[in-house]
Amino acid sequence: MPSSDRERLGPLLISISSPSTQPAQTMARKKAAAHHGGAWKVAYADFVTAMMALFMVLWISAQDKEILIATSQYFQNPFRSPMDASSGVLPFNSNKTTKSSGSQSGTEKEQDRNKQIQLTFLSSVAADFYRLLHLDENLSGKPVDVQVTTDGLRVTLFDRVNRPIFVGDTTEVTEWGNFVLQSMAWTIDRHQFRVTIDGHTRSNLDLKRDGYTAWELSADRANTARRLLVHFAVEPALIERVTGYADTKPVVGEPRDSEENQRITLSLTLTAKARFKDAKSVDKPIPLSGGAEPKEIK
Repeated sequence: MPSSDRERLGPLLISISSPSTQPAQTMARKKAAAHHGGAWKVAYADFVTAMMALFMVLWISAQDKEILIATSQYFQNPFRSPMDASSGVLPFNSNKTTKSSGSQSGTEKEQDRNKQIQLTFLSSVAADFYRLLHLDENLSGKPVDVQVTTDGLRVTLFDRVNRPIFVGDTTEVTEWGNFVLQSMAWTIDRHQFRVTIDGHTRSNLDLKRDGYTAWELSADRANTARRLLVHFAVEPALIERVTGYADTKPVVGEPRDSEENQRITLSLTLTAKARFKDAKSVDKPIPLSGGAEPKEIK
């Protein structure tokens, strides 16, 4: 275009070209403004995550103590394989005679872990029972002694003068004895322990009834404890045996006529087949000396 024509049409060319720049700037501003408004999604995701965590905590808190202990053990050692025998799509032959040392060590670790969970659970049950009775478990000469074994608990109720379970040399239960047996019944019923009850007495008792010896007294006291446990909460089917030993099994290191021998021993097991006489103690239970055959109540 000649220069003269360009000078004559210059204002018109400027007016034609200038509007085309404004829509581009407007669209750029609109595109930039479209990025505002996604912050609520991040806040909502955080809220949902927090609610999920809250519900998980509430659910775990409502579970049994065994599940709480297992959950605690998992978070202390989370790097444990959840697979049973193998992972993959091919079938696994579990009847092979040879096993790798790795699988054996894994099984042993799993057994040790389950055993540790069980012992931790039993220790917590023993601590809860002491709290129910408002007793210091580390106090010497306490009226109740709880021992943790590999398959349950051994609870000894001492019939001492300062805290008697029974009135004199009778089978009548004191107020303290009722309180202890009621708390014990609640613990047994809650955890569904199976129970054996053993009655023991000291020697040289001055019993007023003719023909009524320490054998009858120890057996009757054990049977009285059974009746009260059933009366308070325990199902009769959970009581496996009630036995009277008289003065044949005194506490080691104590004379036969010591009041330490006046006691009721309750063996609480987690399985029906387990027995405390075959169990190894964890916390040094009171060993018992040999003696005559016990008198057992059917």
